[in-house]
Amino acid sequence: MKKFKLSLASQIFIGLVLGIIVGGIFYGSETAQSILQPMGDLFIRLIKMIVVPIVLSTIIVAIAGVGDIKSVGKLGGKSLAYFIGMTLVAIAVGLVSANIFQPGAGLNMETLQQSDISNYVETNEAQEDKSIADTLLHIVPTNPVQAMVEGDMLAIIFFAVVFGLGIAAVGDIGKPVLRFFEGTAKAMFYVTNLFMKYAPIGVFALIGVTISKYGFSSLIPLGKLAITVYGTMIFFVIVILGLMAKFVGFSIFKLLKMIKGELLLAFSTASSETVLPRIMEKMEQAGSPKHIASFVIPTGYSFNLDGSVLYQAIASLFIAQMFGIELSIVQQITLMLVLMVTSKGMAGVPGVSFVVLLATFSTIGLPPEGLAFIAGIDRILDMGRTAVNVVGNSLAAIVIAKWEGQFNPPAEAEEVVKAS
Repeated sequence: MKKFKLSLASQIFIGLVLGIIVGGIFYGSETAQSILQPMGDLFIRLIKMIVVPIVLSTIIVAIAGVGDIKSVGKLGGKSLAYFIGMTLVAIAVGLVSANIFQPGAGLNMETLQQSDISNYVETNEAQEDKSIADTLLHIVPTNPVQAMVEGDMLAIIFFAVVFGLGIAAVGDIGKPVLRFFEGTAKAMFYVTNLFMKYAPIGVFALIGVTISKYGFSSLIPLGKLAITVYGTMIFFVIVILGLMAKFVGFSIFKLLKMIKGELLLAFSTASSETVLPRIMEKMEQAGSPKHIASFVIPTGYSFNLDGSVLYQAIASLFIAQMFGIELSIVQQITLMLVLMVTSKGMAGVPGVSFVVLLATFSTIGLPPEGLAFIAGIDRILDMGRTAVNVVGNSLAAIVIAKWEGQFNPPAEAEEVVKAS
């Protein structure tokens, strides 16, 4: 008799459903939240513990494998061009959607509950003191160990690229070091698969806390905003990313099937870090070479946040509509360009979506206090934009591999689909 076994994706989905039910039953219960929160936090901490070693080791191995500054520069240039292009498209889609559906028009602000956004304001003020030159200089770490301790991903990526080039340059002398990082990467992927066994429990706890704390009732006053955001995100993934996938000879539905477990996990935890190691592994199995998947995906986590910028575009117009502020076409184009720049310049900043919006509002004359009205449902919207970010970065690895002429899929990627 064949033994019945649930896939990880099925287990995560069951955890998600049970978490929603339990959160609904214990809505407003601080006791339930205090029990569930540590269970969810444990999963996030387990994943965060291995993200830095995985990113560091895989990028070093990938760059050392390429071994050519010119090739690395070409890969980086293509990746950045793609990221900027998709960011602009995502912002444009968000602006068009907000103009069509007018989620903030005619909203009675007296029915909305305001939340405290003082932490985001303080973070934004700290960021405003930095010039563009300061932001670029920050990418180069004065102490790479400190960058790893702080989880400063851009600084880690820069150090890993330079170190990888150094290992390649010294030839045979660098091979023992390369083997060390190859072993580190393999060991960390094994640990990732081990930790993922706890994922269903982590998902159950985190979604349970979210529903218990915010409930479904928080969506009612801002229901039109939530529907607009989620509807636009679905359109962006299926149509815009779908067209891009088709352009390079891939199917967006095949991609979604490959990463369905990771999408559920990213959605329910509202953290793209939780799936970074698995997405890199899946895209390599799907046909993107190791050096491309290992470079493009971690870099995309800082530069290719399609879901985040799409949400920021809608949220900006939502606040304008709510206050009865008419933004001209020129102002909306300005908004588009400012969002593109600020979303890249603040990569890795805590509460980045709100901080980017605060920085953007000051340039086009929108009232920053308007964000207090939508902060209450930000977590629920964050779940959706995190999932879109994951899809966008997964596709980026395939697009860049195709662009480089190095995409080498297994037979219809059946192995990856079955593994998911």
